[in-house]
Amino acid sequence: MGDYISRGAIKVIEVIGVSEESWEDAVGQAVAKASESVKGITGVEVLAQTARVRDGEVTQYNATVKLAFVVS
Repeated sequence: MGDYISRGAIKVIEVIGVSEESWEDAVGQAVAKASESVKGITGVEVLAQTARVRDGEVTQYNATVKLAFVVS
């Protein structure tokens, strides 16, 4: 099945990706880890970007995302 569906349903889940490198990597981590158990992810929407700070430095990037996939 391609990226476009004309009938059926799409399920959306919300996950938080975590990275020590960047918000972009945190989004990639969310998609990669979810893909291990959820097949056919077709889209991602970034809802929020947050970070942990220690001693004035960002130590962890978090990206809250919604992932969409076709319900089969």
